[in-house]
Amino acid sequence: MIIGNKEFDTENKCYIMGILNVTPDSFSDGGKFNRLDDALRHTEEMIKDGADIIDIGGESTRPGHQVITDEEEIARVTPVIEAVKSRFDIPVSIDTYKGQVAEAALQAGADLVNDIWGFKHDRRVAELTAKYNAACCLMHNRHEAVYDDFQKDVLSDLEECVHIAREAGVPDDKIMLDPGVGFGKTYEMNLEIMNHVEILHKLGFPILLGTSRKSMIGLTLDLPATDRLEGTLATTVMGVMKGCAFVRVHDIKENRRVIRMTEAILRH
Repeated sequence: MIIGNKEFDTENKCYIMGILNVTPDSFSDGGKFNRLDDALRHTEEMIKDGADIIDIGGESTRPGHQVITDEEEIARVTPVIEAVKSRFDIPVSIDTYKGQVAEAALQAGADLVNDIWGFKHDRRVAELTAKYNAACCLMHNRHEAVYDDFQKDVLSDLEECVHIAREAGVPDDKIMLDPGVGFGKTYEMNLEIMNHVEILHKLGFPILLGTSRKSMIGLTLDLPATDRLEGTLATTVMGVMKGCAFVRVHDIKENRRVIRMTEAILRH
């Protein structure tokens, strides 16, 4: 899979997408990196620690988050995308589900669109992804955690997302899928999809796992967002063992180490 000017061996390796929230209200690092120099310093640190992609988000998607205007979101993300692309040789992802924001981000140099609604909220995002020859991550999501057959429904929902992408002209080798831990699911469902994430392989695309510091971990360990590193690392190890090609995380260095260790064991 090619993202930006980098080739990713998604069959044999697990890569790190580092989270850069330029928001005042994200659930675990809100307000920490919403000044440009802080965002760039953090990006540099993440690259040094082993990040392979930088995922930039301008609107928090945590439960109860503040919805902002497209203009405000664009004003937050585009200067950061431009600055990261001009200073560092690393693919950049835009975390958005809105056409206007995606367009501005792609014009600013984003290489991948990470859409928490898998192109279902605004189909123009799919068309723009194709137009700019960008990659995409299509995440599973629902407005309510109501399912007839949970695992089957997750797969069929994601098949719909892939259909939208293909119809818009996004080639298969530009698509990755995310099971959507923490979105449209109960606590028990989040644990179940984590334990059976390998079912996504049936669809034939690389899998991105995003569990870093999420409520599934907080509820299991009874810990605040700032104290969920070990819980996150457990999910990363399981993700690698189940063939995930990417993990989207806050703590780069520690996740990089557990990935390297897990991959070394799996090679023998």
